[in-house]
Amino acid sequence: MQLNATIARQIVERAMKIIQHSVNVMDEYGRIIGSGDPSRLNQRHEGAILAINDNRVVEIDPGTALQLKGVKPGINLPIVFRDQIIGVVGISGTPDQVRNYGELVKMTAELIVEQEALMSQVQWNKRHREELVLQLIKDTELNDAQLISIAQKLDLDLAQPRIAALVKVLPAAGASLSLEHLQKMVHLLEYPERDNLVGIHSVSLNEIVVLKPITLEETGWSRAIEQKRIDKLIRRVAKQSHFSIQIALGDYFPGLQGLSRSFQTAQATLNAATSKDSVLFYQDHLLPVLLSGLKEDPWRFEQLVKPLETLRANDPKGTLLKTLKAFFAQNCDLAQTCEVLHIHRNTLRYRLDRIEQETQLSFNNLSDKTRLYLALSC
Repeated sequence: MQLNATIARQIVERAMKIIQHSVNVMDEYGRIIGSGDPSRLNQRHEGAILAINDNRVVEIDPGTALQLKGVKPGINLPIVFRDQIIGVVGISGTPDQVRNYGELVKMTAELIVEQEALMSQVQWNKRHREELVLQLIKDTELNDAQLISIAQKLDLDLAQPRIAALVKVLPAAGASLSLEHLQKMVHLLEYPERDNLVGIHSVSLNEIVVLKPITLEETGWSRAIEQKRIDKLIRRVAKQSHFSIQIALGDYFPGLQGLSRSFQTAQATLNAATSKDSVLFYQDHLLPVLLSGLKEDPWRFEQLVKPLETLRANDPKGTLLKTLKAFFAQNCDLAQTCEVLHIHRNTLRYRLDRIEQETQLSFNNLSDKTRLYLALSC
């Protein structure tokens, strides 16, 4: 830990609120880097050098001050951090006037240094935790041993089974998204502590990656537990007036390399989502996610959806398309489809016949029916 001008200024300001004397802070070289008298900044203080070299309190009376360079009467005390002298704090005035303040000012200086060191460590940990998250979700060149070594330095347990979640932060209507919103969301994800590993996605700056610990059961990981946690999170987010979220959860894959696969499923789920639902589970959107890659292959995608486009062109009110969606949503059960649409069975038969005419596909043909379903799912 090294003293710098920012820390020195804090020490001076804090100390001079306590005592009515000018306070100076010198670095490990005896150079004044903070002072209640700005004209003394950057001067070499020989009294501070004595305090550092001898590791002792140096009192300077008016006579001694005349013999030393850059010195005024006062008292100088070493600032110690983890058993090392990193600088000196001085109080200007005759020793008899300021001696009683010495230990108080020294303690103030060392507390500020400790606080700054702690904050620096917290920021270092946070930065490196985020970097580790980004390494884990991509095809990194680091092997498992290297990743585990990094995690151990950060006191993280990578043996804990995890799934990836992707949180999309959405600004309120008429508002714009700021870094402050993202930082607030990161805080909500990290506290209360649940061992979440959190990082802002470097590609999409309005998305946050979360590697969530899960409990594995015989049937897999517990979706119900995660749903309860997410419900609590959404209630906490609802108290924020400037943003909302949409969260997609990927599937579980074992091993460190499985985290990358889990992230891919979460990202694909978020990208393929057509609904505005706040929570999206990969398992609920499996088919659209797997089919989403078809859009990157134009001619295959065009061939798949061509019958559906013909249907749309000849269904200006959207009645047939609505019927088709309900029919598949009810697993092709005629009675349930009639109940959902509040129509007679003959009306449903008529509409299904119209759909077959417009698309040139038959519901009695498994290949045709599957093509329609897949086209509707893309």
